[in-house]
Amino acid sequence: MTTYLGRLFIALAMAFALAACGSRETPADIGVKEGMLLTGNGVEPRTLDPQLNTGSPDGRVISALSEGLVTQHPTDPFDVMPGMAESWEHDDDYKTWTFHLRPGAKWSDGSPLTAEDFLYSYRRVLTPALGAELAELFYGIRNAEGFNKGQIVDFSQVGFSAPDPQTLVIETEAPMPHLIQMLATYTFYPVQKAAVEANGGMADRNNGWFELGKYVGNGPFVLSDWKTNQYIEVKKNPNYWDAANVKLNGIRFFAIENQKSELNAYLSGQLHMTNTNSIPVERIADLKRNHPDELRTDHQPNANYYVFNIEREALKDVRVRKALSLALDRKLLVDRVLLGGQTPTGGLVPLGLPGYDAVPAPAADPEQARKLLAEAGYPGGKGFPPMEILINTLEANRKLAEAIQAMWKRELGIEVGIYNQEWKVFLDTRKARDFDLARSGWYGFYPGPGAYLTLMTSDSPNNDTGWSNPRYDALVAQALATGDIAKRNTLFGEAEGILMAELPIIPLYSGAQNSLVDTRVKHWGRDGAGGFKWVSLEE
Repeated sequence: MTTYLGRLFIALAMAFALAACGSRETPADIGVKEGMLLTGNGVEPRTLDPQLNTGSPDGRVISALSEGLVTQHPTDPFDVMPGMAESWEHDDDYKTWTFHLRPGAKWSDGSPLTAEDFLYSYRRVLTPALGAELAELFYGIRNAEGFNKGQIVDFSQVGFSAPDPQTLVIETEAPMPHLIQMLATYTFYPVQKAAVEANGGMADRNNGWFELGKYVGNGPFVLSDWKTNQYIEVKKNPNYWDAANVKLNGIRFFAIENQKSELNAYLSGQLHMTNTNSIPVERIADLKRNHPDELRTDHQPNANYYVFNIEREALKDVRVRKALSLALDRKLLVDRVLLGGQTPTGGLVPLGLPGYDAVPAPAADPEQARKLLAEAGYPGGKGFPPMEILINTLEANRKLAEAIQAMWKRELGIEVGIYNQEWKVFLDTRKARDFDLARSGWYGFYPGPGAYLTLMTSDSPNNDTGWSNPRYDALVAQALATGDIAKRNTLFGEAEGILMAELPIIPLYSGAQNSLVDTRVKHWGRDGAGGFKWVSLEE
């Protein structure tokens, strides 16, 4: 890194000294000349292992380092393009899919990448001892759930096969027309067997194969530097199958957890892009006026909600949960607190999914909320136990929690605290169910209600509430088993009705993320489309 890094550190060191001397070359200016994209990434990633990751900040880096059978379309958030598979076909029932891998495909170390690598990777995800949180995404594939739960020990019975090194066949238990979109997500990316086995083995959750100096990937970029809590840097992968069409020479992902600090870094020329959904809410109006060509609002089908730990005594009572929900004015939260174009929601499935009617946001009803709380034994909030809202470190999360805290105090007379944790600790705390209420968000792995409603089944590793309903589980299973899209959506609608009747979560809003993007950044997709592969930097 002789040219870019040297010039970057010189530029940073000289920035303030030269500020009074007129124009100066910023790190962003240097990045444009060198083809090095500088982007905020929010928090320090917990992992760069695609099969163990569950977070968006980690996923942004992973998407630059690895690639699945298909890849996200550069302009259509609901479509995909060929990735490691150059073509594919399926039967009339969408139950047998055949993928044809690219001849000559390589790992970043130059070794060949074949269908056997995908078999190894999928077996690893489903290995019970690994405990991959998103293994349930594979459950529609023949015998995948049984293998993941230890009921089947012979992986050859799972619906994956490789007739030859360039052919991969996937067989599903029921019609899965959405499988092709799911394959674009990082959980389905391949990992190199040699790298994984050399650093701890298939089932080792602490396997360090993805660390600096050990990482072997197959994406457009390779890991080149990693300074903990500072940045992760990747550079162009010469062994990537489409390297000739990758325009960037590298990307630097900065771990800037504080929103104001990240915004200042962008405005002072140290970044080309901020992290998605990272603009301090009080600055949005000003940025709309003064940086209209750089401020971007991406409308995405993402769900944002609070989860209850219904093992807490007071929260076991559905009347308490309904009271807490009805006391909230979601429109006020969106219009006066978040300010970023979000839409209030009343269900787990967000707005905007093709063919599915999302649950509208309920109107605030403080009178009914107070009545329900009194019926539960807490009239006027008297005797209500101390509780806290668990959030991860982000200014927008805190502002939202403070507004909700104030509404509950004013309308119900209850005191609720706010507990803030950094990203990795927050995820562990929520997983351990060591909370009263916790912030949560989800962006579906394919454009359908099942990508969200499966989160709340009894055996989902992403159900952090402790809630369980056999009828709900049965409806979700029925929906997943049919290829009739209209019937599937009807069944999902019934399931969501049960979820909203018992309310183990408080749906809040969906649909918008705000960020700043330098006008010299070209081909960065909108609304969840695109990827770093397509990006270029141009004066």
